[in-house]
Amino acid sequence: MKNMEHKKLILDFIRKNSIGVLATVTPEGMPEAAVIEFAETDDFELIFDTFTTYRKYQNLLKNPHVAFVVGWDENITVQYEGTAKELKDPEELQKYKSIYFTKNPDAKKWEKFPETVWFKVTPRWIRYRDGNTDPLTLHELKF
Repeated sequence: MKNMEHKKLILDFIRKNSIGVLATVTPEGMPEAAVIEFAETDDFELIFDTFTTYRKYQNLLKNPHVAFVVGWDENITVQYEGTAKELKDPEELQKYKSIYFTKNPDAKKWEKFPETVWFKVTPRWIRYRDGNTDPLTLHELKF
C-alpha cells in the first residue's frame, strides 16, 4: 500500500468517528485526558471546542503539545500527536467552526457561551493500528 493510500485509509477512519480522547499535560507535568467531540480537515488537522474554565484549556495555554486517540470499538485505533493552537483570528475561527459544526451540529449549542473557545491541532505523527489483521497492520505518518 502506497503512502497516499495509507493517508486515505487513515483519514477515512478518522472521519467515521466524532469522539476521541485528548491528552494534555498539567503545568506540574501530570497527564490529563478527556473525551471530546472533534472534526478533522483534509490535512489531518483536528478541531475541538472547550471552555476556558476547564483544566484542558489551562494545560494547553502552558503546553500546546497533545496526544489524541480515535477509535477502539472495531479493534482499530489512530494515535495522533500534534500541537494545539487556540483559534482567535475571526476569519480562521469561522472557517474551522464551520468544519466543526458540520460534523458536530449539536455542539452549536456551546457557541453562545462566552467561555467557549476552539482549538486546531496540527499533526506531527499519526499511527493507524488494525488489530484485526494477521500480521498486525500499522501505518505511520510523519508531518
